[in-house]
Amino acid sequence: MAVTRQFAADSATVDHLLDHRGAGELVTATASGVQATFLPFVHHRGVAGRPRRLAAHVARNNAQWQLPVVGDALFIVSGPDAYVSPSWYAAKAEHGRVVPTWNYVTVYLYGKLVIHGDVGWLERHVRELTGRFESDAMVPWSVDDAPAGYVAGLLKAIVGVELVVSRIEAKAKLSQNRSDADVSGVIAGLERASRHEVVRAMREFRGQPRTG
Repeated sequence: MAVTRQFAADSATVDHLLDHRGAGELVTATASGVQATFLPFVHHRGVAGRPRRLAAHVARNNAQWQLPVVGDALFIVSGPDAYVSPSWYAAKAEHGRVVPTWNYVTVYLYGKLVIHGDVGWLERHVRELTGRFESDAMVPWSVDDAPAGYVAGLLKAIVGVELVVSRIEAKAKLSQNRSDADVSGVIAGLERASRHEVVRAMREFRGQPRTG
């Protein structure tokens, strides 16, 4: 991915996206061709010298985990995105030299893919994954709400996949190359289009503190 300095996302943006987004595309190159699976994940930040990791799981009958990876695996996590109309720019009325574009935030994470078949690892992972997404529920569901035998059977049907991250490419293209008047116009246009996530991201990049 081409990332100019103007659109490079900092580590805080990467952490925020990975902590809040929840799912992405695992892509691997293999001797049989490119494989890809959309997966929910748990983000483990790199601390105390340990590498950043993304933990997920696939169905045991998914061929992707069985095929040796050529080079690094890639996990793509996309943030908010939206079409930007040139009619929203103040510059349109000034000189007309404007064209459509797309605003977006995305992170590409590269590294070694580790396969986990251990039932203990899988159970801990499933509990952590479920706990993350059930944390805001009025009545959170727990793995323990299902019969133990049923859970044990399902754990046998999945395989853990964990990306040990060695390289990150992160891009936040949020109109940083436009004038303040153009940015204000884009924000107003996106608000009318109800693209509120992109608006929040743009405002954060204009110096407002990150929340949530």
